[in-house]
Amino acid sequence: MRVRVTAVGHLGGRSLRIAFSDGLVRELDFEGVLDGLLSSIDNDETFAAVTVEEVSGTVCWPGGIDLDPVVLHGDEVAASAIRPRVMREYRLQQTQ
Repeated sequence: MRVRVTAVGHLGGRSLRIAFSDGLVRELDFEGVLDGLLSSIDNDETFAAVTVEEVSGTVCWPGGIDLDPVVLHGDEVAASAIRPRVMREYRLQQTQ
């Protein structure tokens, strides 16, 4: 089953808290890795406008910029130079 982003929160600067469908939560810092195509989101106002794209199940920004949820989850390495720093990672406790 492909992992999906279920929630995203802006933590300030270029940092996000991302919750995934398997209960994993990762806090990622994108400072210094938003170049090339992603340079359009490398400003305070645009970066803070991050949302969850329901159809693809990943994070997205205005202008159609989105990132692969599998890469954000840490299962694969991005083909580009996008390698955010993991600030914190934990799992939500599953309720039965």
